[in-house]
Amino acid sequence: MTEPVLKMSGISKTFGPVRALHDVSLTVYPGEVHALMGENGAGKSTLMKILSGAHVPDRGGEITVAGTPLPFGKPKVAKQFGIAVIYQELSLAPNLTVAQNIFLGEEIARRGVVNRAEMRRRTQAILDRLGVEFRPSTLVSRLSLGERQLVEIARAMSVNARIIVMDEPTTSLSSRETEKLFGVIAGLKAEGIAVIYISHRMDEIYRLSDRCSVLRDGSYVGTLERDALDAETLVRMMVGRDVSSFYKKDHTPTKGARDVVMTVENLGDGQFVTGCSFEVHRGEVLGIAGLVGSGRTELLRLIFGADPRATGRVMLEGTDVTPASPRHALDAGIAYLTEDRKGLGLFLDMTIRDNISMAVAERDARSLGRIDVAKARARARSAVETLGIRTPSVRQTVGALSGGNQQKALIARLLEVNPRVLLLDEPTRGVDVGAKSELYRLIDRLAQEGLAIVMVSSELPEIIGVADRCLVMREGYIAGECTAGPESPIRQEDIMAYSTGSAGGVARETVQ
Repeated sequence: MTEPVLKMSGISKTFGPVRALHDVSLTVYPGEVHALMGENGAGKSTLMKILSGAHVPDRGGEITVAGTPLPFGKPKVAKQFGIAVIYQELSLAPNLTVAQNIFLGEEIARRGVVNRAEMRRRTQAILDRLGVEFRPSTLVSRLSLGERQLVEIARAMSVNARIIVMDEPTTSLSSRETEKLFGVIAGLKAEGIAVIYISHRMDEIYRLSDRCSVLRDGSYVGTLERDALDAETLVRMMVGRDVSSFYKKDHTPTKGARDVVMTVENLGDGQFVTGCSFEVHRGEVLGIAGLVGSGRTELLRLIFGADPRATGRVMLEGTDVTPASPRHALDAGIAYLTEDRKGLGLFLDMTIRDNISMAVAERDARSLGRIDVAKARARARSAVETLGIRTPSVRQTVGALSGGNQQKALIARLLEVNPRVLLLDEPTRGVDVGAKSELYRLIDRLAQEGLAIVMVSSELPEIIGVADRCLVMREGYIAGECTAGPESPIRQEDIMAYSTGSAGGVARETVQ
C-alpha cells in the first residue's frame, strides 16, 4: 500500500481554558483530495495552523511528512517540507505582479541582484502547468478572485509543495471560476500532490474528495471513504446527533389579496436589472435563484435603495415607498442582509452590543448625543437569547464569533428596525452545516410571525428546502417562477431550465 505523505497523531492544543484540539490524528496519502469537515470551532483551522508551523501543539503528538518528523512551530521549515496553506482570505500583494507575489520573500537573486527574468521564466512554467491565461508580469490587482486563487496555488507549486491545504477556496468564486479550480485540483492529484480540502459545501465534498475526515468539538470523529459519503452520515458526525429535518418549513404563507406585503413593479437599473415585477405575501419565503451574474443581488440592492434605479417602483401594502436610499428603506420597513457580512455588514472590531444597536442608535441617544448603554446592552442580551447567538458576553467583538453567529448578530440588527420585509442575500454563505440548520429554523420562525422574506441563494437545495416560491433570474430579468405545492416541491430541474434558457417555450416574461 502507498505510504502516507502526512501523518498527524496525538495532536492537542489549548488556548488558556479553551481546549481547541484533543488527541487528533489525520492521515493523508499522495495524490488524494482529503476533505476536512466540521462545524465552525471544531478545530480545523487550528489543526492546519499546527501543520503549517503557525501554532505549536501541547506536549506530545507527532507530525511526519513522507516518514520524516516535522519540527513544530517553524513555518519556514514546514514550507521546505512541501506544506502550503491557502487561506480563505488570500494573502497576495495586489500592487505586485504575479511573479513577484509567487516569489515574495523567496526572491531569486544573482550576485545580490534580484533576477526578475528567471522569476518570470519559472512563473510562466508553473502557469503553463495550471493552464491559465494571465502572464507573470500581470498585476494581481487586475485579476479576478478566481485567478488570484490560482496565483496562491502557483505560489505553493513554486516551492514543490507535496501537501496543499485549501480553506473554503470557492466562497467568493463564480461557477466558471469554481470549475476552473476543480480542473486544477484534478491536475494536482495527477501529479501526486495531496490536497486537504476544507469546505462546508456538501456538493463539493461529494465531487472532489477521495476521503473525508470529520472533527467535532476539537476531537477526531472518523474518516469516511468516498463510497460511504452521504449527507445524513456527515451531518450526524459533525453535529453529534441525527438531523431528521435539516430544512425547516412549518410556516404557512397567507395568499389573499389583502396579504400582499410588498409589490415590485417594472424595477430596473438600466444595466444589470430589467423590468422586474413580483409580489411577496405575509409569512412567505420567496426564493430568487439564477446563475452568477443573473442580477439577483442587484435586484435586492435596487429594492433596498442601495443602487440608483432607472425604472419602476416598490410598494408596501399598496403605498408607494420606493426607497431613494437604504435609510429610506429601513424607515419604510425594508431590511437587507448583505452577502458580504464582513465587508459591508458587520463592524468586526466592535462589540456584539454595538453591532446590534447600530441601526437604531438614535433611540438610545441621550443628551449631548450620548448613548444609553444600559438600553443597548439589554437589547443585545435579548437578541442573543432569542436568536441563540453563542457568546460569553455581548461585549465580545463580533469578529471573534463563528460565521453562523456573526450572521445571527447581523440579522438581530435588522430585526431591531421592526421590518415588514426582510431581504436575505446568501444568508448561509460561509457557515457550517449546524449553523445553516439553525438559520433555516430562524427564517421559518420569522415567516411564522408574518414577516415577508425574499431570499437569494446559489444553493438550489436551500431554495427548494426553505422557499415557498422561487423566481428564477436570467440576464437581469425574471425568466420564470417555480411554485411548491403540498405534494410537489420546487424542482431543481425547472430552476436550471429557466436559469439557462433551456425551458421549453420559455420566453422573456414578467412574473406577477
